[in-house]
Amino acid sequence: MSDPRTDAAPGGIDYIAVEESPPFRELKRRHRSFVFPLAIAFLVWYFAYVLLSSFAREFMAERVWGDVTVGLLFGLGQFVTTFAITMTYVWYANRKLDPLTEDLREELERAEGGQS
Repeated sequence: MSDPRTDAAPGGIDYIAVEESPPFRELKRRHRSFVFPLAIAFLVWYFAYVLLSSFAREFMAERVWGDVTVGLLFGLGQFVTTFAITMTYVWYANRKLDPLTEDLREELERAEGGQS
């Protein structure tokens, strides 16, 4: 990686060099490898719910107990899934992304301050 302290204009940081650096690429890789599969899974789950409620009305209207239907459980499951994904992402970010981010930030702060 180019040294962001020497490649940039005086007093500045070469953010292109930072973006191309191995630590930043690793941060992006970790983020994408977690977010994309979860986003795809959630969208499949969401569209399955929408399509079932539109085209499988009898199935969604099946009573599970009392007035609780399959459709109602699937709808509530959307909320549960959203909260679960959010909590899982926060857990993942705290353990896998934040340490890399902290290292990058400290390096950039040192470079901006003119320290080695």
